[in-house]
Amino acid sequence: MSYDVVSAIYEGDYRIALTFDNGKKGVVDFSEYLLKGGVFDRFKDIDFFKDFSVNDELGTLTWRNDIDIAPEKLYSKATGAPLPDWMEL
Repeated sequence: MSYDVVSAIYEGDYRIALTFDNGKKGVVDFSEYLLKGGVFDRFKDIDFFKDFSVNDELGTLTWRNDIDIAPEKLYSKATGAPLPDWMEL
């Protein structure tokens, strides 16, 4: 099952507090994305990182509509719930 992000609040550094459409909440530390490279290199600019929004159509966070992260991954990181079986780690 997938849950959509309904709100997101910047918490400092690379942490964002998320609320999902089922009422669950949690804070995700995105600092690990700094090591992923590619499009996530843009996160090294903290001002870019802080310029996120919730995309209601996708149900997830987006950064200038260029970068998004699967809501299933966000839910797992925020709540500790396992990823769906169909998703890769």
